[in-house]
Amino acid sequence: MRCSRVAARRLVCLVVSAILLGGLAIGRQGTAGAATSELPVCERAGVWLDPASGAHLQAPDLMKRLADRKVVLLGESHTALEHHRWQLHTLAGLSAHAPVMAVGFEMFPRSVQTALDEWSQGELSEKAFLTESRWAEVWGYEPAAYLPLFHFARQGRIPMAALNVDRALISRVGREGWGAIAEDEREGLSDPAPAEAAYLESLAEVFRAKIAQGRGRHSSQPGQTDAAASGEGDAIPEVAEILKRDDFRRFVEAQLTWDRAMAEALFEMRQANPEALVVGVLGRGHAEYGYGVPHQLADLGERDVAVLLPVETGSACDALVPGVADAVFLVGPDLDEADAPAKPRLGVVIETTENGVAVQKVVPGSVAAAAELAPGDVILRAAELPVARNAELIEIIQRQAPGTWLPLDIRRDGEERQLLAKFPALTNSPTENE
Repeated sequence: MRCSRVAARRLVCLVVSAILLGGLAIGRQGTAGAATSELPVCERAGVWLDPASGAHLQAPDLMKRLADRKVVLLGESHTALEHHRWQLHTLAGLSAHAPVMAVGFEMFPRSVQTALDEWSQGELSEKAFLTESRWAEVWGYEPAAYLPLFHFARQGRIPMAALNVDRALISRVGREGWGAIAEDEREGLSDPAPAEAAYLESLAEVFRAKIAQGRGRHSSQPGQTDAAASGEGDAIPEVAEILKRDDFRRFVEAQLTWDRAMAEALFEMRQANPEALVVGVLGRGHAEYGYGVPHQLADLGERDVAVLLPVETGSACDALVPGVADAVFLVGPDLDEADAPAKPRLGVVIETTENGVAVQKVVPGSVAAAAELAPGDVILRAAELPVARNAELIEIIQRQAPGTWLPLDIRRDGEERQLLAKFPALTNSPTENE
């Protein structure tokens, strides 16, 4: 059963209420109906659940069944450490039943595949691997969260594959549309399958949120997206209106390009390793409800795909909805992340371009927003040090002490100017890059 996220939210109360009224309890030994624990189903971490029924799934049996599938997708929220621990736990469980495996990672573009090959064969040190794979530039999240997964593959000499394409292609599709990209500039990608209606509706909700977010920024700043700038002062458009907009069409095409790239890479892994269980590690938005990568895989001819997701206990267990995944695993609060000191965050999405480090998005309420950085700005220097690549800017930011000022020299509308970014004593500004 597939349903839109909007419809899914309406089903949550019905599903969870049915589970609780039915008296389902997860016992200490992990058997459904064994009432050795009075914890509601959504408040006990460490168990697998069937989102269609709320029934507890025995881990050994589940892993054995999944090992017979062709492709298994492990979704994640990129900054959630508990999600990455769950992925490692699941990889280990699958490997006990799958004699041959291959693992693909969203975190890497195809251009760094050689580094993944050398790492998985034990030919690179950890430091050299992060450098050769351009981790800080192409992904930017804390590498310690992912390194256990990479070491797992390395120890078992499990082939690793880069699932992504360079961000510049996705950004260009978002600006110009897929049809405007010449065939020889598409990194070998074929035309994505059209999005299903439910996927379009869910993406329209995301796009609507972006418009609302953009209305709170400087709408007249150069380089701002149509979604952020259009209709300044008007009511936020409804989903039905958004579905008709050209800028939304390009937004969808960018998302489909992303989905298609990962699906094609996974499909190629299956072709190259026909006896292997192929596992994909990727953001949950590309996998849940079967909308993104699974839909593109089906278009390519691979339908034997399972989706697994981590779900936080408590209210976040709203994801326990028919169709969201084949199975979900309940994880507890990330205590390590809560106790860790906040890292310096500027609060921007950036992209290395031929002109320098370009700002693609500014997170509302962030250090960057307070400094009046805007989409379209090109950062030339930080702390009087030249920055030509994402990694160089990220390194400077991560050295920034709390409560200090960071001078940024930027180019805007062909003119250079200096802005000052002040980092508070503790900053928790969200960011998709740095």
